Amino acid sequence: MSVRGHSGAVAEPIAADPVSCEEFGYGLGRPDGILVLRYRAATRLVFNEGRQDFLHQLYWSPDGLLAAHHDGRITLVGTDEVFWAQRAVTHEVHAVDRQSVYRICLREIPAALAGLRSGTAGIDTEAARLVLALAVPGYDEQDALAARGRIMAGLGPRPQQTGRRRGGPGAAAAVATALAQDPGDPTSLAEWADRLHVSVKTLQRDFTREFGMSYSRWRTRLRLRASLALLETRPVGEVARRVGYASPSAFIAAFAQEYGYTPGRAAAMKHHSDSPSENPSERSA
Repeated sequence: MSVRGHSGAVAEPIAADPVSCEEFGYGLGRPDGILVLRYRAATRLVFNEGRQDFLHQLYWSPDGLLAAHHDGRITLVGTDEVFWAQRAVTHEVHAVDRQSVYRICLREIPAALAGLRSGTAGIDTEAARLVLALAVPGYDEQDALAARGRIMAGLGPRPQQTGRRRGGPGAAAAVATALAQDPGDPTSLAEWADRLHVSVKTLQRDFTREFGMSYSRWRTRLRLRASLALLETRPVGEVARRVGYASPSAFIAAFAQEYGYTPGRAAAMKHHSDSPSENPSERSA
C-alpha cells in the first residue's frame, strides 16, 4: 500500500507480511481537512526512506514503539508520543512488532509544533482517543473536523520526566514513559524510586500491577523491542550500546534468549524480506 502526495514522492510501507491500510478522510481538499490512515501488519512495517510528502505527517502507534530516522539520527517514539514531519522533510518510520500504526496527514501545522521540522511530540489521552475514533467508518464529517482541532490542540512537548513528579498510583507508568524515550537509560529501580519519592517495594509492586511483570523484565523487553527497529540500519555493536547493554555479547545473549535467534540473523532476515508494495492511491487532506 502506498500513498502519493501531489509532489509525486512515493510513501511506501514495506512489510515482511501483507499490510492492510484503511483510509478515513474528512474535509479533504480544505485547509482544515484531515486524512487518517490506519496500517496493520503481521510483523514489521516500514515507511521507507526518501519520503518527502506534500502534506505534513504525524505517526502514532498505541501498541508499541516506533523508530523514526530523520536528520541523520534515530528517535524512538513511545505510545504517548507522535513522530512529526513537516512536508518535504525526508524521514523514515519503522514499526517493529505486530501493531497498528496511524498516519495523520494535515495541511496546517499544529501551533505547538510550528518550530519543529521533524521530531517527537507528546499526544494527550483525549487526542489519542479521537485518532482511534476517526479511524472507524461512519464518523460524522463535521464532528470529525471538530475532533481534528482537538487532536491538534492535544499535541505538545514530550511528556515530563519523572524527576518532576512525586510517587503514588501511576509511578510505574511515569518510569515507562521515560524509558520509552531512552531504553538505554541505566537508572536502577532504586534510583527511580528515590526520584519518585516512593519505596523500591512500592514501585516494583506498581510495575507488576500495571504491566504484569517486574521492572527488570519490562525494561529488558523494551530494550529488545527497540533493538529490532535499530537493527534495520545499525550494526549490532552500536545497537547494543544504544539500548543499554554493556557489551555486544551480553546483548546477543539476551536477544537470542528472547527471540530464539541472533541479532545478526534478525537483520539478515529483514533485509532479505524487503519487497515494496505496488498499490498506490492518491488522496489529499
